[in-house]
Amino acid sequence: MRPLEGIKVLELGQLIAGPFATKILGEFGAEIIKIEPPHTGDPLRKWRLLHEGTSVWWASQSRNKKSVTVNLRSTEGQAIIRRLLKEVDILVENFRPGALEGWGLSEEVLQEINPELIIVRVSGYGQDGPYRDLPGFGLVGEAMGGFRYLSGEQGRPPVRVGISIGDSLSALHAVIGALMALRHREVQKGGGQVVDIALYESVFNMMESLVAEYSIFGEVRQPAGSRLPGITPSNAYLCADGKYALIAGNGDSIFKRLMSLIGRDDVANDPAFAHNDGRSAEADYIDSIISQWTIQHSLDDVLEALHENRVPAGRVYDVEDIFNDPHYKAREMLIQGELEDGTEVTLPGVLPKLRKTPGSVERRAPTLGQDTEEVLGKIGIDAKELSELRAKGVI
Repeated sequence: MRPLEGIKVLELGQLIAGPFATKILGEFGAEIIKIEPPHTGDPLRKWRLLHEGTSVWWASQSRNKKSVTVNLRSTEGQAIIRRLLKEVDILVENFRPGALEGWGLSEEVLQEINPELIIVRVSGYGQDGPYRDLPGFGLVGEAMGGFRYLSGEQGRPPVRVGISIGDSLSALHAVIGALMALRHREVQKGGGQVVDIALYESVFNMMESLVAEYSIFGEVRQPAGSRLPGITPSNAYLCADGKYALIAGNGDSIFKRLMSLIGRDDVANDPAFAHNDGRSAEADYIDSIISQWTIQHSLDDVLEALHENRVPAGRVYDVEDIFNDPHYKAREMLIQGELEDGTEVTLPGVLPKLRKTPGSVERRAPTLGQDTEEVLGKIGIDAKELSELRAKGVI
């Protein structure tokens, strides 16, 4: 039995942050009812590479979900949502602040409909504050949260990671918040509550010592390329075959083993480099002597030697490397699924890994409106009413 079986979640959202959060909840047993606009559906269905008109991303993001089409802008559609809310435990939405209120679904109305309801709201800037009404997509939150400033090289434009990391971090915070609110409701009998997730804050929460360093020292941390500033050595080092080895020799004992491996016992035994503060003061020098060693050997030889000496190191993986890696396969991080037409597709595995109650994929991503009749039938909407609603464009 999966840990969230018996929990019902209504997803009112689109694209990444809200839907990624419900994906995780669904993999651990929650029933996910995803509301989509009739005819068009979630825009994610058309993002990136398409197979037979539908994004292959959809197969991962929407597995284990039920698709119900409802026009949220219509009064009859809003009435359907109110009926559904009586039956669910968690609502997840990632519209701009005020959108639900404009549809007659304010927090007060939602809690009146269902006092036990946990309302997870994901937005760019949160539900209050001077920026609440500004549009807030992932790149803006990553910039405001401090992440983009630190990405790339000094003196050059900031770079992005290559994925929507801000949205995904918000989704993870949304899951954490939902589960804590669920525990409060079920163990402390505290009823439902609102979980307010701001995208920029989810990024900001990852900024480590950034704030404290500025507070005490006035230090504005700068972008440092592939190096981890203030923690030495931790960098990417060019090898003889043109590939890069990522080496993290920043533990005190690890550093000594690394220096001995590359024939620099003089550095290994130098008291000035015994601890991280001394090493970081001479980061350029330490990086240079490591580079002098790696450039003489192939990446495979470098990694073999480092692993034998228990120095954390690795290669830069592209997706082909991931597909061919035995560890990914052994850990079931690549699993087989199906697209809408039955085409087999490899998808990411389920995380986190629970030994007693693991998550799983029980059904493939739905076609648009696939579950509308089933879900609405359970709240008393019969075939005649369904037909009328469909004719009006409500569902």
